[in-house]
Amino acid sequence: MYVFIIFVCGVGNFAMHKAMMESNHPMITEARGSFSKFLGPYGSYILEFFMLAAALIFANMGMLSAVFFYGIYTLANGAGAYVLFSNKR
Repeated sequence: MYVFIIFVCGVGNFAMHKAMMESNHPMITEARGSFSKFLGPYGSYILEFFMLAAALIFANMGMLSAVFFYGIYTLANGAGAYVLFSNKR
């Protein structure tokens, strides 16, 4: 059950991440440029994947704290996406 919850949150995180990265918001454009210098054009997606993979591994080990912390991370991503898209002009 823990793995399923984290997987569903991960799908949501990737969807929000893609929507934010494809927006033309100046802050996102600047951050995308910074990630590209160090990790290549898909660096932020790679970091997102590693966070999901780590959370899935910990959840598979039966750690409820992985679900709790990844849930908080998902809520933070959702809040960031909401703020970014609600103030878009």
